[in-house]
Amino acid sequence: MVVQGVDIEKELRSITDPEIPVLSIMDMGIVRKIEQFGDQLEITITPTYTACPAMDVIASSIRLKLIELGFPKVTIKQVLVPAWTTDWITAEGRKKLQEYGIAPPVKSEAPIQCPQCKSYHTEQISLFGSTACKALYKCLDCHEPFDYFKCH
Repeated sequence: MVVQGVDIEKELRSITDPEIPVLSIMDMGIVRKIEQFGDQLEITITPTYTACPAMDVIASSIRLKLIELGFPKVTIKQVLVPAWTTDWITAEGRKKLQEYGIAPPVKSEAPIQCPQCKSYHTEQISLFGSTACKALYKCLDCHEPFDYFKCH
């Protein structure tokens, strides 16, 4: 959406997820809607999970970015329905995850691919990784540990 000559969606791509700084909030699919009501912008966001501690930081970052761009009237609306799903991560976001060393989510019982050596010969070490939305895996070929972004 372009407002007063500013591509709002493009500008929001500069705001990264605090827990996965290689991904923007747009890559994550957290931003659900951008609306303009007169001189006010309303940004609708959905947390990756209900108690996600990063949402306050994300909302503040959105507000500050838009104020910097000359939009002082900003409303950040958080919605829980529909619930966020890893399906909302963009193809570019999945690619960025892999390049960063985090295996992107897959929707099957297929083995998880190691983001370092691309082997499927991997095993889960722990259901929880560096954050609640990730699991810890180990590659049995290159022996490197890595996070897997859990599908949900």
